[in-house]
Amino acid sequence: MNAQNTLSFEEMLRIKLEVMRREHRDLDEAIAALAIAGRPDPLTLRRLKKQKLALKDHIVKLEDQLIPDIIA
Repeated sequence: MNAQNTLSFEEMLRIKLEVMRREHRDLDEAIAALAIAGRPDPLTLRRLKKQKLALKDHIVKLEDQLIPDIIA
């Protein structure tokens, strides 16, 4: 009964990847909204951009785990 409800490692990675992509888009929208708002706080803007970049790096690592290495 529990075997049907468990997710494989790959499925968990794909779900986590989708959540992280959504967070990345949300950060992008927040950064754009701050930039449009007039005089954004430079420290807040820098922190959001740094967080977005770290998230992108993590997304790339997860994508690398999901894509098998094929020697051409």
